[in-house]
Amino acid sequence: FPVTIQPKTRVDSSIKRKLKELIKPEGQVVVHCMVKSPSYGVRIRIWKSTFLIPKGSNQRRSMLHHENISLYPQWVSIPGGTIHRFTLIFEPLPSSCTLFNLEEIIPDTGGFSVQDIDKNKTDMYHVDLS
Repeated sequence: FPVTIQPKTRVDSSIKRKLKELIKPEGQVVVHCMVKSPSYGVRIRIWKSTFLIPKGSNQRRSMLHHENISLYPQWVSIPGGTIHRFTLIFEPLPSSCTLFNLEEIIPDTGGFSVQDIDKNKTDMYHVDLS
């Protein structure tokens, strides 16, 4: 059998640095939401004016994406007695943030608010909006 010689590959350190920068986690915040429907059923939707707000700050972190829920003005119907789950993705929170609120700021009644969420290292959260 012929002898196979493996080539030696060297990657320049500047290229390694650039690659590390490209694969950094984006720091987005993922919020998994749950809504328990009463026996008569409900309709839900999310407004683009839903934010994460670090406590003690007037900064707002915008929602970047929503999954499994309609954006205003569309509705999602949830049959009575069932649970509906959806996911919201937001801009990163500041590194100094330790506590934040999830706020749906709308020009109508019925916007939701989840207060005093403890920031964790994973930036992944589960909230019950029922």
